[in-house]
Amino acid sequence: MMAVLAYFLFFVPLLVGAHKTSPFVRYHANQGTILFIFAVAFSLVYGVIIGIVTGILAALYAWFLMSVILPLLSLLYVLPLVLCIMGIVNAAQGRMRPLPIIGKFTIIK
Repeated sequence: MMAVLAYFLFFVPLLVGAHKTSPFVRYHANQGTILFIFAVAFSLVYGVIIGIVTGILAALYAWFLMSVILPLLSLLYVLPLVLCIMGIVNAAQGRMRPLPIIGKFTIIK
């Protein structure tokens, strides 16, 4: 249960100390922490990119392109959610499989 919870509230297994007693919980707490850091960084970069693209398209009076490009870019915003679901499924099935893109990093040892 703590391994699954690590993807919703990554700090709970750390606060309770469950990561010290179980390598499985430690692994998923690490994955959840890295996912949280990735999601925050992704949101910041995504916001900057959307702002730049919107500014350029607005300056060019390309309203039609804006109505096409911005919704397509918004599909990228689903990536952290997909990674979260993959982590939850792995934890619930008892697997220690790294998340794509970010799974190779380790913060919690």
